[in-house]
Amino acid sequence: MLKNGKSVLLDVNSRRYYCQVELAMDLLGGKWKGVILWYLQGDTLRFTELRKRIVTISEKMLIRELRELEKAGLITRKVYPEVPPKVEYSLSDFGQTLAPLLSAVSDFGMSYALKFGQQVEE
Repeated sequence: MLKNGKSVLLDVNSRRYYCQVELAMDLLGGKWKGVILWYLQGDTLRFTELRKRIVTISEKMLIRELRELEKAGLITRKVYPEVPPKVEYSLSDFGQTLAPLLSAVSDFGMSYALKFGQQVEE
């Protein structure tokens, strides 16, 4: 990628990116990561609470996506030493910087639905 006439190469976790958008999409891409981040905005949720809010995600996929988001530093996972285990997820401080992006994506999704489809329920 060229920035101010100079080539930019990003090296993150031993992976090379030739464009910052490529890096961002690698971290946030896929069907579920944005949805998980959306529900964690301003909220701390347990696994089962997330699962109830994202009704069409499988348990296996939710576990995988949560691990990837935690590894990327976008969410935090807090484990309480009790039986049965209690685990809570929330946005990390850095993950909270995604709020304007998530809001813009949400607005776009609603605008698109209203232009090319319909809102079925509120």
